[in-house]
Amino acid sequence: MSDMAVITRADARGMITLRGDLGSAKMKKAVKAATDQAIPTSGQFLGNGDKGVAWMSPDELLLIVPYDGVAQAIEVLEQALVKTHFLAVDVSDARATFTVSGDGTRDVLARLCPVDLHPDSFGTGQVRRTRLAQIAAAFWMHDAGFDVVCFRSVADYAEGVLTRAATTGEKTGFFA
Repeated sequence: MSDMAVITRADARGMITLRGDLGSAKMKKAVKAATDQAIPTSGQFLGNGDKGVAWMSPDELLLIVPYDGVAQAIEVLEQALVKTHFLAVDVSDARATFTVSGDGTRDVLARLCPVDLHPDSFGTGQVRRTRLAQIAAAFWMHDAGFDVVCFRSVADYAEGVLTRAATTGEKTGFFA
C-alpha cells in the first residue's frame, strides 16, 4: 500500500477577507485591480497560483495575494472602494494552507469532508466551504490537486487528519 496523496503545509500566503456588494461595478473593478481576477460566481475559485479569488458567500470573497503584497492590495481596495460600504481584513496570519496532491486527493478529502467530490460534481476552479473532520475549512481544486485553508489555531490538527487520511487504508474506488 502506498500513500494516496502528499500533504504539504504551504508557506505563508497573503489572504484578505473582502465583504461588500459583489455585484457592484466598483467592487468588480477593485477586485480586478487587487488580484488581476474577476469576481467569481457561487462556488468558484479564479486564480493563477500567485493571486486568486474564492467565492465564500453572497457578500464575501477570500482574496489570495503574495504574503508581502497584502498591505498594498488592501490599499488598492480602499482607494477603489471610496464611499462604498465594504470590509477588507488581512487574515493571512490567522489562516494556514495545505496542498493535497497525488492520485488519491479526492479520496483523502472525501474521508474528511461531507462534499460530493466525484469529478462530475466537483472540478478544477471550484471552491467549497465545509468541515474538515471537526474544523471549519475551505478548499479549491487546481491542476495539481487541492488547496485547503483552515484557521492557523487548528493547523496541526488539520495536518494530522489530512496525513492520516492520505497514508492509511485503500482508495475508495469512487473516483477511478
